[in-house]
Amino acid sequence: MDKPVIILGAKGIAHPALEIFNSNQIIVYGFLDEDEKLHGSEINVVPVLGHPEDDGYLKLIGKKCEAFVAVDDNKYRKFLVELLNEKRKVQPVNAVHGRAYISTDAAIGHGNFINANSHVGAGAKIGNHCLIHSGAIIEHQAEVGDFVQLGAGSVINSNVSIKEGAFIGSGVVIVAGITIGKDARVGAGSVVIADVKDGETVFGNPAAPIKK
Repeated sequence: MDKPVIILGAKGIAHPALEIFNSNQIIVYGFLDEDEKLHGSEINVVPVLGHPEDDGYLKLIGKKCEAFVAVDDNKYRKFLVELLNEKRKVQPVNAVHGRAYISTDAAIGHGNFINANSHVGAGAKIGNHCLIHSGAIIEHQAEVGDFVQLGAGSVINSNVSIKEGAFIGSGVVIVAGITIGKDARVGAGSVVIADVKDGETVFGNPAAPIKK
């Protein structure tokens, strides 16, 4: 990647995203955030320039800069991705830490955050705009859909399928061959030994649905 990066978002994963780009010797030009109180401040000497919908900054993206969306909330992340797609005709770049391991035949989409010591195995598939936190393991042939979040130290075993928008908490273990449904949530530290339905929340060892 030759161009510098503008990071959309200046809270949550924005700071570790900056560290990821630093680990790859990629220049971050600045941050854009909707919170006006942050404008003019700095994160590790990199300035928060203004609002992510400000055309004055957006016009730099695609010509002079790449973009990365560093927002934890899925709904707002989707909004910013669509903004970049429609206004600038670009896809956000991946932020992959220099200490992450990505198999040579894994397939990875656009706009993913993959932090240090994560492992993506042979034949694994990762969609677009996922957040994969430190030390997460995605074993061979596992498939991770768009806008999925994997907590630190989670273990996604072989041939697991995680559908779009699912949230997997820190330290979760999902045994081989399991399917996690769209927008499902798995609580931290859970061990998942059975499929999880779309929109379902499970927790525990073994993980069981939480009654609403």
